[in-house]
Amino acid sequence: MIINDEDQIPPDNPLQPAAEEPPSQPVQQSKRKIRLGLIMTGIGFALFILGARPSVYGLDRSPVIGFVQVSVFLFGIAIICVGAFLVMQALRQGKPYSLLFQIGMRFVQTGYVIALFTGLADVLGLGSHPLPRPFFGPLQSVGVQIGEFVIGLGILMMFPFDRIITRRTQPESDNSANNSHPEYQ
Repeated sequence: MIINDEDQIPPDNPLQPAAEEPPSQPVQQSKRKIRLGLIMTGIGFALFILGARPSVYGLDRSPVIGFVQVSVFLFGIAIICVGAFLVMQALRQGKPYSLLFQIGMRFVQTGYVIALFTGLADVLGLGSHPLPRPFFGPLQSVGVQIGEFVIGLGILMMFPFDRIITRRTQPESDNSANNSHPEYQ
């Protein structure tokens, strides 16, 4: 096949599609959103560790976990949830939310509410210690862990599994030919 010089010159019409199109705007935005979500998740995890174990950063000053530490690690969990939501939303690449995604989103929200109210039970007057000296006890710890488990389950439910699962469909005629019994032929 001979290619003329005229065929190699791009057309004057900018609406005519090129052979290789540059990446579309939504794909670039989803990459930015994934990057932002992962950065937010990392910052949230750092805040969570700062509240839960300040000795990692060399800031251990008290043998008990007080109100400020509980508030910091709950704020870290909130940032982790928002970052994970941004990542999962960007992985969908503009497709409508599935029912499983919406249920997972509500699991994340419910898990955070569980963690928030059990973590701040003494401050809200629901715990066993009076307000001047709130204490993060073993029951509150279990409640926060249950909330974190529900959050994790919700994030797993929001993951777009349809992107990694490929369905192999064969034409109906191929299935009948391969699975036919010799008596019926």
